[in-house]
Amino acid sequence: MTNLAVSAQMHRTVLLDEAVEALAIEGERAEGIYVDGTFGRGGHSRKILEKLGKQGKVIAFDKDVQAIAAAREIADTRFEIVHESFAALEDVLKARGITQLTGVLLDLGISSPQVDEAGRGFSFRQDGPLDMRMDTTKGMSAAEWLATETEKNIEKVIRDYGEERFAFQIAKAIVAGRTVQPISSTRQLAQIVADAVKTRENGKDPATRTFQAIRIFINKELEDLEIGLEAAYRHLSPKGRLVVISFHSLEDRMVKQFMATRARAAQPDRRLPIRAKDLPQPDLKLIAKRKPSAREVDANPRARSAIMRVCERIGERVSDVRATGGHA
Repeated sequence: MTNLAVSAQMHRTVLLDEAVEALAIEGERAEGIYVDGTFGRGGHSRKILEKLGKQGKVIAFDKDVQAIAAAREIADTRFEIVHESFAALEDVLKARGITQLTGVLLDLGISSPQVDEAGRGFSFRQDGPLDMRMDTTKGMSAAEWLATETEKNIEKVIRDYGEERFAFQIAKAIVAGRTVQPISSTRQLAQIVADAVKTRENGKDPATRTFQAIRIFINKELEDLEIGLEAAYRHLSPKGRLVVISFHSLEDRMVKQFMATRARAAQPDRRLPIRAKDLPQPDLKLIAKRKPSAREVDANPRARSAIMRVCERIGERVSDVRATGGHA
């Protein structure tokens, strides 16, 4: 067994069965096209493939080079891996002549292998180079960004993406620290944050919010999510399902608002004589909100903060409506 296969076995996919069940892969839907926007170590993709018919297809995305290597071990002609963020969904579908998707699954955040490998720089619990890039082949590392960014912008990132109330003190300490020596390791950054934050909730490391904020910023996670949600929505076929698993409040808030907005019909002026059947209809139907069971959280504490939201496309797809000159 290869190291990648071992890693896939050790990684516990959160809400695995629940997420794939939410896609409702049965009957004619088993011959549809599904997108796994975050392959990770392939738990969801493999489960989807088990349910697919002979004509079905899974297109998986991931920015992580190691995830791509793990995906290439799947010997199934119904499966394709793309080394890109799911934000590239629109272009990838266009290049393949695909206009409709039966289901899209997004499992946000970082995977256990990424956290557990010190060399990736995601975790403050073990020392390693301060990288934090999901795709190590391009972009600026966390260390490079901290070495050049202004104190004001560092404060803004930590406050906005980490919801950290001590963002000012932490940013000031980072800028002061880098004048002494480059901040190049996770241990250095964690210590700077610990020295700057004098109080913290019991059981929570002072560096938690800062590391989260920098990781989200470096990888453009919220920007990618916004683009990916819109592209998925645009290409869902009628009764197509969108399933999103998020792990922190910023992601979940964005997903919740995205789905809720499109699940509400536009309200016309009540003074207008409009028949009930002519009232605007919503584009999405909210299906479910789920959290991991107590048993799953006991077995995998990292599942504790996960929230899964599911919606279904109703009516015409946005692309169909625009093509006919109508309104979504």
